[in-house]
Amino acid sequence: MWLLALLLVADTSGAFAVTVAPEESLWVRVSGYGYPVVLVPGLLGSGFGYRTLAAGLNSAGYRTIIVEPLGVGRSTRPKRADYSLSAQADRLAAVLDSLNVHDAIVVAHAVGAGIAFRLAYKRPDLARGLISLDGGPAEAAATPGFRRAMRLAPLIKMLGVALIRHQIHRFMIKASGDTSWVNKEVVKGYTAGATANVGATVDAYRAMARSREPEALEPHLGAIRSPVLLLIGRVPHDGAIPPEEVSLLAERLPVFAVDTIPEVGHFLHEEAPEVVVEAVDRMRATIILLGELFREEGG
Repeated sequence: MWLLALLLVADTSGAFAVTVAPEESLWVRVSGYGYPVVLVPGLLGSGFGYRTLAAGLNSAGYRTIIVEPLGVGRSTRPKRADYSLSAQADRLAAVLDSLNVHDAIVVAHAVGAGIAFRLAYKRPDLARGLISLDGGPAEAAATPGFRRAMRLAPLIKMLGVALIRHQIHRFMIKASGDTSWVNKEVVKGYTAGATANVGATVDAYRAMARSREPEALEPHLGAIRSPVLLLIGRVPHDGAIPPEEVSLLAERLPVFAVDTIPEVGHFLHEEAPEVVVEAVDRMRATIILLGELFREEGG
């Protein structure tokens, strides 16, 4: 017990790459101390997007571990890697194993939730609770909208940084309820990794669009025993989780709840980070309660 307590309070702040396979390294940023919260951005996002949320969680007594999936942010972008969500979940597990992180609350945004759901059923020892920020049970790394956007790949390679930043800025505005957080510096922060090597970024996005899952997620949803909370921005917005996916989660997941947050859209961690911190607090309380009930039942 004392060893667990020591691990929970240890301050291991820093940013570094974790190699999980040849040419495959994931960028990780760890800060704070306390109960572990793993933050997973979406495939078009960046760990930079969690800067405000991570600070709020650290202040609330949590240790945050931001892990950028392969091809995202400052993680590597090998051209011929497996970019399926299943492979991304395996890489996430490898990073957490290397950091001795287990029984964490996993917070994932957009398609990143598809990675987190797979982690939860494959490695329940790593994900004790899951909070999805406007992300559903994705069955592919690239949405139809993502694949349509890849038609611009030749133009992106030609125009480079300016076009990437323009497209990201446009999406942020259209997808947000409160757009006051969107400015040039934020767009630069989100796109810093992607614009460092535009050719490699386009190649990675193309590989994501072509990737195929080795197995469907839907049949495994019932095997996720950790509680799942879905947060949805109430303002109509681009990138929103479809109602049928919400219904599927409610039908299949053993422990599931959904909250709609007023006046925000897709980027809940940017528009209302305090709401996400409160959700993590509630998830932690739920985990403790479920643990006590399990012990009382002699499990």
